Amino acid sequence: MNFLIRPAEPADYETLGDITARAYLNDGLLAFGDEDDWYFQELRNVAKRAAAADVLVAAADDRILGGVTYVPSGGPLAELARPGEAEIRMLAVADEARGHGVGQSLVQACVDRATATATGVVLCTQPTMHSAHRIYERLGFVRVPERDWQPIPGDDFTLLTYELTL
Repeated sequence: MNFLIRPAEPADYETLGDITARAYLNDGLLAFGDEDDWYFQELRNVAKRAAAADVLVAAADDRILGGVTYVPSGGPLAELARPGEAEIRMLAVADEARGHGVGQSLVQACVDRATATATGVVLCTQPTMHSAHRIYERLGFVRVPERDWQPIPGDDFTLLTYELTL
């Protein structure tokens, strides 16, 4: 499958928002499990992310196949990045594009961006996202359990942390 990684354009936002929210919903990754989940709406809001970070898409023949949010060092959307680290958030690939290298290419594009300005890249992932873990590990990311965290206070839901030192 041939595709191009490029910055998201406003015309891409609705499609990418739908791909991202549906991927999380269909994969059972939302804490409350339906479209009423507050994070489902956050995932759909690509314009909000694009105003504060770099949103990249994988596109083929004017179709959006997936996307990712790249937060440069010090960016306001960073959840766990330390000074000097960039962060990757909200990686999602459309069902029909999975298994064709789209996710790995999106992550690699973020790493390439970080190389010029950051000392490392960090991301968090859910324990059940095994395909994503394999992508991260293939690209040299390592688990750092001491940086795992719970985004919902008082809840047992824990996100796993991976980092790549540049």
